[in-house]
Amino acid sequence: MAIWFFIFAELLAFGIFFVAYAFARAHNVVLFNESQQHLNITSGAINTLVLITSSYFMVRAVAAIKQNLSRECARWIAAAIGFGGIFLVIKLFEFHAKFADGITLSTNTFYMFYLSLTIFHFMHVILGMVILMAVMLKARSGGYSAENHTGVETGASYWHMVDLLWIILFPLVYVIH
Repeated sequence: MAIWFFIFAELLAFGIFFVAYAFARAHNVVLFNESQQHLNITSGAINTLVLITSSYFMVRAVAAIKQNLSRECARWIAAAIGFGGIFLVIKLFEFHAKFADGITLSTNTFYMFYLSLTIFHFMHVILGMVILMAVMLKARSGGYSAENHTGVETGASYWHMVDLLWIILFPLVYVIH
């Protein structure tokens, strides 16, 4: 139950951020549209596919542990972690390009939201990977079973939340004009 309160709190925090973004955008449409032109939509789209694939791997991990396949579960979680790493590398290249262009939180309102939202999400991906690493190690050592797999489902739930947030964040910040 604690994970659901935590997930709800995280969704609420991001929800407030999203509403503030939408409000600011409504009052600065030209600035937001112009600034969005400088985002790498291809990187954002690839990262969307990467996180959706990673969430699929977590679905497979949960299915594996429900069949008492601990090693297979751990392999699926490792794949999810690996794709989380791919997401982070792509975002780092994107952040580097923005910072190299002199873009910071104080450049304009759009970039303040873009950087705040994406860095906040980036930190959640890192936390999710740490959680999944702990779950993977326990699964690998036989710590979960078909009867006792709450930890795998809990880790998967957090990871799916991180994915869901990106699925909202990507079109909101990169696509919608």
